[in-house]
Amino acid sequence: MSQSNGPGGISRRGFLKTAGAAAAFLSVPATARSAFASGEDVIRIGFVSPQSGPIGIFGDGDPYVLDLVRKTVAEGIDVGGKRYGVEFINKDTQSDPVRAAQVAKDLINGDGVDFVLSTSTPETVNPVADACEAAGVPALSSTAPWEAFYFGRGAKPDQPSPFKWTYHFSFGVGNFAKLYADQWSKVETNRKVGMLLPSDADGNAIRGMLIPGLEAAGFTVVDAGPYENGNADFSTQINLFKQEGCEIFNTFPFPPDFAVFWRQAAQKGFAQQTKICQMAKAGLFAPELEALGPLGYGLQAGAYWHRAYPFTSPATGLGCRELADGYEAVSGKQWNQQVGATASLFDAALAALKSASNPKDKASLAAALSTLKADTAVGTIDFTAGPVPNCTPTGLVGVQWVKAPAGSNRQFELEIVANADHPTVPLTAEMSAYSLQG
Repeated sequence: MSQSNGPGGISRRGFLKTAGAAAAFLSVPATARSAFASGEDVIRIGFVSPQSGPIGIFGDGDPYVLDLVRKTVAEGIDVGGKRYGVEFINKDTQSDPVRAAQVAKDLINGDGVDFVLSTSTPETVNPVADACEAAGVPALSSTAPWEAFYFGRGAKPDQPSPFKWTYHFSFGVGNFAKLYADQWSKVETNRKVGMLLPSDADGNAIRGMLIPGLEAAGFTVVDAGPYENGNADFSTQINLFKQEGCEIFNTFPFPPDFAVFWRQAAQKGFAQQTKICQMAKAGLFAPELEALGPLGYGLQAGAYWHRAYPFTSPATGLGCRELADGYEAVSGKQWNQQVGATASLFDAALAALKSASNPKDKASLAAALSTLKADTAVGTIDFTAGPVPNCTPTGLVGVQWVKAPAGSNRQFELEIVANADHPTVPLTAEMSAYSLQG
């Protein structure tokens, strides 16, 4: 991987690779097919993600990454001395879990796929995995807490896995607990945390596992109780956090819900009381912060990928900085962390195919997934390391949204301020307390 000449710079070698990536994106049609004919010589892979709707921002970079991967495998892949063509079929869930299940079934029954990939929130990966498990089709997913994937689909602690075909790699509740204990220690507070968790797979997993972890680390947690996604009035929760004197706020909402909450928090004085506002699921993408304006400066999140990650994506052939720069070059948008996370899903998928004794045989591919160890854009993943069958965790870094430097064409920059959960990733800035700016 070539090195950048600074936070916003790129070396000549990096520029040439990025330019090549941009050219690939522009020249390879989304409907491109492998040069291979069909049948036994072609591996058909379904890719499911939200590319429209309330969580559609997660899928903004998916077409860019998918086209890079299509170019990488345009001449096929070698497995056990045989060359196979690779065909990808892309489906948008429109942020609807019911549709996610339906498009997975369409891929299985209509398109006859050999393998299904999915990403971005339990609302996507869980219904897709359930459809694949029922049909006996290997599936791999990412970017949703592994506990929400595993326990949220019916697995029980200390019991054998009920899943034979579906596998998942992503951060988990334990990663958040380690990250927050480190990140929140960097600003002086009274260690009282207001927790806002929805009544969904993410919220249920976090409530049952993260709150005890934070309490064990010495934080006092004020749980406002479950709420329904799409709530328009958070007065009750805000008043509770104010009355309890919470100086830390943590939430796992749908992105539109956080904007509603934080504007109301500013109107009612809670934002002014808050020293750390830590988001997950929301606050991951620059357009969300831009919509908040000055309310967004200083907000914090956990990042599962960043352009400063010191890794390379085998499926795209690009280092992380080059992957981010390439996305900006072809899209005209600011890079986002899902670009690298999506690349890591393809990294892992191609590694699994290449390690299978027969990538067209579903049992062989599932066996390869169960023992997969691979280098990806988010770091090394290892399914033999647990903590439960079918899942393996990836690291998180703590990040903070800050005001972009004068003269920048951006409003916000995202800096890495904590790395206890992923120490191979370098810090890019020091953390500061949230301070509402006018």
